[in-house]
Amino acid sequence: MKHLRSTLLLAAVTATSITMIVAAVTPGSATPGIGFTSTTLARGTLDTTNGILFHENTDVVVAQNTISPGGSSGWHSHPGGAVIVVAQGTITWYHVNGNKCNAVLLQAGQTFFERPDQLVNAVNTGSSTAVVYVTFPSVPVGGSPRTEEANPEVCSGV
Repeated sequence: MKHLRSTLLLAAVTATSITMIVAAVTPGSATPGIGFTSTTLARGTLDTTNGILFHENTDVVVAQNTISPGGSSGWHSHPGGAVIVVAQGTITWYHVNGNKCNAVLLQAGQTFFERPDQLVNAVNTGSSTAVVYVTFPSVPVGGSPRTEEANPEVCSGV
């Protein structure tokens, strides 16, 4: 948002005349950063409208996860959900929806959500190391953003 600088518009009315003073509105100068650097770690395109709530008095945790070819995150969930950007490589994201096991192939440049308490497992099905950046909202203060989970029967073998 551009800041605007403005000068007052004054009107003075006397018995014999009306005097108006008009001043222009001009864009203000942006305040430059000093000693500030921002590095984009990953960017991904989100193709869903599903969201995650950020709750008051909770932590937000950001992590970089690296998965070797053939490796996996193991079954887990997140108390406040997660927003994940695949920065490098390919993963197959397994998630439980009711009594169904879903598998979604995700590549660098894609973004996805994990809903709070949703059972998930990310498996590197590619031939190179996968790197994902994750933001965990609504983590209990000082608590873990991850809860270890047993392999659900609906996804046995994953």
